[in-house]
Amino acid sequence: MNNTVELVKQWGEFEEKHPDGSIADFCRYLLIHQRESENKLPLAGGVVPMIPEGLMLKLIGRIHRLNMTYAYSALEGTGVNQLEEFGMLLYIQQEKRPRKTDVIYAHLMELSSGTDMLNRLKSRGFINEYTDREDKRSKRLQLTASGEKTIERAIERAKKMATMITHNMPKEDVLLCIKLLKGIDQEFSALLPEHKGKSFDEVYEEVMPQHPGKITRQPK
Repeated sequence: MNNTVELVKQWGEFEEKHPDGSIADFCRYLLIHQRESENKLPLAGGVVPMIPEGLMLKLIGRIHRLNMTYAYSALEGTGVNQLEEFGMLLYIQQEKRPRKTDVIYAHLMELSSGTDMLNRLKSRGFINEYTDREDKRSKRLQLTASGEKTIERAIERAKKMATMITHNMPKEDVLLCIKLLKGIDQEFSALLPEHKGKSFDEVYEEVMPQHPGKITRQPK
């Protein structure tokens, strides 16, 4: 096949899957595919799922657990005890006096457990809570001076941990991973509140009404 024709064909396939992707994203996509076809490093962690989607989610899950392990070590001594605490304090800092419920739901937490965590941060002197002037039923949060100092210390440690975990990944790979995965996060973060209390079969039918449900084995 003519190289130009093949390039156009691959661009069409990429654009169909990632309509907001740029030419730079496409170039990164091609380079990564070429490199991965030559990289036959074994997978860690036992069995390989039957389908590529399962393998991707397994890798994400393993990386998440590794991230949690190293993050707890990195945050030691900063005043932040958990990754969820770090996320909440960072959200409050960036959003400038957000609503209490927004902080909780942004971290995919239940209202009760999120409220408990925020209360602990409040008791440690990291945040203040006050009534929303426009909606008396809502509470808003802001960092105290101690909270500001704490989150700044934690941010520096978190940056070191993140760069350590990804030190063997070229920057373009990191940026492409973000672009490819953010759609999943956006879609299911929005759907999660509607799915609570429903069975998996009900959720599957809502999300995948036209999907045949066929599972194929991953090619070796």
